[in-house]
Amino acid sequence: MSVPRTLRARRGAVAAAVTVALALAVGGCGGDSKDDKSNTAGGDSQSKTTSSGGGQPGSSTPKPGPTTKLAEATGQGGIVLTINSVGRDAGGFVTVAGQLKNPGTENFVDTSGWVGTEKDVLASGDSVAGATLVDKVGKKRYYVLRDTGGKCLCTMGIVGVKAGQTVPFFAQFPAPPATSKEVDFQLPTFPTMTVPVSG
Repeated sequence: MSVPRTLRARRGAVAAAVTVALALAVGGCGGDSKDDKSNTAGGDSQSKTTSSGGGQPGSSTPKPGPTTKLAEATGQGGIVLTINSVGRDAGGFVTVAGQLKNPGTENFVDTSGWVGTEKDVLASGDSVAGATLVDKVGKKRYYVLRDTGGKCLCTMGIVGVKAGQTVPFFAQFPAPPATSKEVDFQLPTFPTMTVPVSG
């Protein structure tokens, strides 16, 4: 075989090898980017799911665990108030979540006492804005947080509790010091309940 033909054959072999290597590299990169995108999408959806349940101020009502019962009391009209969770949030808040149940056979319509008597909370309408937390160790009372419009960071629109109905509720407060492991939760027309603070 002559030298020019040998060189041409070698060049052809090298070009073919380079083409195959590039094809594999491109295919490998494409596969990695798809995996990265799917992993990123999964991470994003996971972070969105986590943040949506964080109880941020003004967010939708947190879903309390129905099997957890930190405290329970019966108030006016036989309404049963159950506290399911009292947890510290990262932003320096404490969120109290629970349920109001009417085990009776008649509808309960007088929820006006739950909003409290302070003028500052009356903008919240039918709500649990009258709730307070008392830190007995620090000797301080905490009121439900409010937005810039004066409305409470709590469940609003509770115009009544029908017979047999259970209504979830939440209320957010400034967080007492981390050394306070228990607080007294008070909602007008219900007895005071001592509950542990988690977080």
